[in-house]
Amino acid sequence: MIEAPRALAMTRIIMLALSALILMVAAIFFPFLELEAAGMIRRSSLLDTVMAYSGGLTEPLTIVMAALIVVLPTTRFLGLLYVLAPMAFGWHPARHAAPVFRFVELLRPWAMAEVFVVGVAVALVKVGGLAHISLGPAFWAFVALVIVTVLKDNFMSRVTVWKTLDARRRS
Repeated sequence: MIEAPRALAMTRIIMLALSALILMVAAIFFPFLELEAAGMIRRSSLLDTVMAYSGGLTEPLTIVMAALIVVLPTTRFLGLLYVLAPMAFGWHPARHAAPVFRFVELLRPWAMAEVFVVGVAVALVKVGGLAHISLGPAFWAFVALVIVTVLKDNFMSRVTVWKTLDARRRS
């Protein structure tokens, strides 16, 4: 595949990564959804969802779920900001930018926010007949986060980032 550099691509990727970080904070702490059945109402945030499995034999599930849904995507966004922000301003790459970018690329298949949204959609279809479901702001923030992540990945040319890292390191 031939990849050509896009004008202002680094700036767009930085803005999308910053947007994703803000959306991640909203997705973690705001109400994710509300279930109402038999007169009882239950609100839940993403943090509540992760912590629901935090006791007993399911504790490893909590760690894996938190890592795949929150920690790894956040680490990717922060890593991209660390690598691309100095170069977007025309400066030399940050110290250890190449290993950080390599790590960010290694995390890409493991950051599974998109898979979580699909899983939630399937669960909502199954539960929809049993209870009244209201989607909270965190759900929409998470959906927006997935869209922003897809846009960021489409804007980013990994080959161009590596070439820019190499060229700016030498100058």
